[in-house]
Amino acid sequence: MIPEYMQCHQCGHKQAFVPLAPTICEACGSAWVDARYDYASFKQELLRGLPDRPFNIWRYHEVLPISAPLDATFEGTGGTPIGRSRRYAALTGHENLYIKDERYGPTSSFKDRQAAVAVAAMVEAGINEAVIASTGNAAVAYASACAQAGIKLWVFMTSMVPSAKLREVALFGAEVVKVTGTYDQTKQIAAEFAARRNLQLDRGASHLPSRESMKTIAYEIVEQLGWKAPDWYIQSVSGGLGPLGVYHGFEELLEMGIIDHIPKMAIIQAAGCAPMVDAFKAGKSVADPVVPETRIAILSTGDPGKTYTYLWELIQKYGGVIESVRD
Repeated sequence: MIPEYMQCHQCGHKQAFVPLAPTICEACGSAWVDARYDYASFKQELLRGLPDRPFNIWRYHEVLPISAPLDATFEGTGGTPIGRSRRYAALTGHENLYIKDERYGPTSSFKDRQAAVAVAAMVEAGINEAVIASTGNAAVAYASACAQAGIKLWVFMTSMVPSAKLREVALFGAEVVKVTGTYDQTKQIAAEFAARRNLQLDRGASHLPSRESMKTIAYEIVEQLGWKAPDWYIQSVSGGLGPLGVYHGFEELLEMGIIDHIPKMAIIQAAGCAPMVDAFKAGKSVADPVVPETRIAILSTGDPGKTYTYLWELIQKYGGVIESVRD
């Protein structure tokens, strides 16, 4: 449903919701502005157990920024399984260790959620051409969703991305632009291209449909665990959009009284591209950009920008860690 209003996470300022507009606070300039919905009504639906609803991303449509979500397609997105891992439980000494398996989406990535909500928003806005920069998974997800919706997509990808991934994007009919440079340079080129042609640009963490889509992971986890929150939420990241959106979901569930606590957060980066880890271990709230040296192209965001700062603030509030592992 359409948000009732937008509210700045930094200063509390409230402002009107404008579809597909950058989430920038009109008062303080912060890029962390959250959508606010009719939580009282949605809580009643949650307490009823969401009867007669399919288990997919639209199950929680009252808290997604789409005016007619049930008319949208992408029914195969979301609703991914969660399972207890005996193998890793034994290795870690934690009996109740669960894995949320996002491989069951249309293109086998949690980025399918982002593409579904973002493309549904574009369809509602009458947009027929868009631009995205990606390290790989988001490009494939968007290419698939845009092909289904009839939207022309321009995808900017770095030369680090494997040829197989480039071909997969092209097979969906997207226009692929290969950039010799880092992912952060690729994002800048994509933004300039979109501005010159006046095209819709996915802005990642400051793009509301993209960020809001990720909170469906939190809703699914809590429902799949018997309407209980886990003690920890662990995710590997590149730019950090995923956990930023997921935690908005946990916060909404806490506000509605559905869960009694917010999980601690564990962010994992590849050691060859770990600007968040470097900043966190140095006690800094701002990450310095690095030149990626990892072979894992999808985890090669060298400059997480303000997203790291927002994740750092969540960890200060709820607890957690940021660590790295070798490729």
